[in-house]
Amino acid sequence: MSRQSRSHRLATVTIPAPDLRPEAFLRHAHGNARGFWAKGDRWVAHRGVTAEIRGDGSSNADRFEEVATAARELALDPLLPEGTARAPRVRYYGGFSFRPDHEASGVWADFPNWLFHIPEFELEGEDGDAWLRVRTLVSRDSGDDVLLRLRHRAEALRAELTAHGDRPISAGPRVSGKGTSTDRGAWELAVMESLGAIRNNSISKAVLARTLDVELSGSVDPVDIVSHLWEVSRGSYAFLFEPVPGSTLLGAAPETVATLRDGVFHATAVAGSIRRGETIREQADLAAQLLASEKDRVEQRIALNDMVARLETVAHQIRTDPQPHVLTLSRIQHLETEIRASVPAEVGILDLLRLLHPTPAVCGLPRDSAMAFLSEEEPFERGWYAGPVGLFDAEGNGIFVPALRTGVSTGSGWRLFAGAGIVEGSVPALEWEETAIKFELMLEALAESGADLAFSDETQMRSEVGPLREG
Repeated sequence: MSRQSRSHRLATVTIPAPDLRPEAFLRHAHGNARGFWAKGDRWVAHRGVTAEIRGDGSSNADRFEEVATAARELALDPLLPEGTARAPRVRYYGGFSFRPDHEASGVWADFPNWLFHIPEFELEGEDGDAWLRVRTLVSRDSGDDVLLRLRHRAEALRAELTAHGDRPISAGPRVSGKGTSTDRGAWELAVMESLGAIRNNSISKAVLARTLDVELSGSVDPVDIVSHLWEVSRGSYAFLFEPVPGSTLLGAAPETVATLRDGVFHATAVAGSIRRGETIREQADLAAQLLASEKDRVEQRIALNDMVARLETVAHQIRTDPQPHVLTLSRIQHLETEIRASVPAEVGILDLLRLLHPTPAVCGLPRDSAMAFLSEEEPFERGWYAGPVGLFDAEGNGIFVPALRTGVSTGSGWRLFAGAGIVEGSVPALEWEETAIKFELMLEALAESGADLAFSDETQMRSEVGPLREG
């Protein structure tokens, strides 16, 4: 990457595109890599690859520092249209695996230890406005003719998408699907093992995950899935990253590992769960029950205290909410505490990830002991599940969320992941039900995208489907 960066520079052109939507932009990616990142009314979609940063995890070096160094080298000396006051931030999109020793294989074959793209095209929107950006690597002696060609490419793409509209390329038939879950008995036994380790003081918390494999008779468009996640989970961070066509990671994370913008840090500590009620009264009653739960407040406090302690090594003016509040999502409610801080100029978003990942909300405590425990108890490779995914720029700004409420495509199907925080007082049957609720969002998104789902074990899966099985 360094040799390439010395002989090349990034050329960038941006045009207004208020009439474009991310769904159409992504559906017409023509087999290129693509991605989507959104929360509320702010979103960015990207396609194609101008440059990438990847690692296989075989090195003992600091993976966060390796990514930061490569990013700084690639973003140097941009080529911009004359009169441009400031270069747009060059952003890298992608993520890291949960474990630093991850090796790409199985369902994670196209997801190495870390992978980030500078895209060829970006479409960014906020408050009903949008901008289309095109980038390419050019030789250092390139001139304005390159920028003129880039502008023509951007305008041609905008015209093509405007003419086509926001319709899918083809509306395929509904496809049948069969789901197979982690064995309940085995999983609840693992919960008991976790409680035993807690009583023995080996760990104080473990976040135990399980999987749900959905095999489909045909394909569903990941864009339709993430669009549904975005629509119904406005309080979460919806994401899609597809490095290779047909191999897609997507989800809707309810929490933030780290956000950094010009020295201002923000994150959320989320832990403790209860379902969302069917009525306003029931929802309020369940929220009050969650706030009054000592077990859930302990779980949330563990996550908060650990994040603050780690931040104290680099940040100052750390501020947290005095008490947790209830975060209400489409299917579930959590306890949440906001964390804000000021960070010195020399500390970037990747430095913060090194400190904070994995948080107690996705791994447990103590970190190393919990990680080792999970590697023994979970009979599957986490890959990028619960790893930090998001975007950052060469100046050290960015946003990363844990890859939760997640599914990864596996050719003709999907593997879904869900986990529960096990602390003293956890009840195995209730933790199973919590993970079942967490699966519902992805199952609903698959169903809305054209999948007719059935399950290999009616009794075992009934709670995971809920209203999706009606009709």
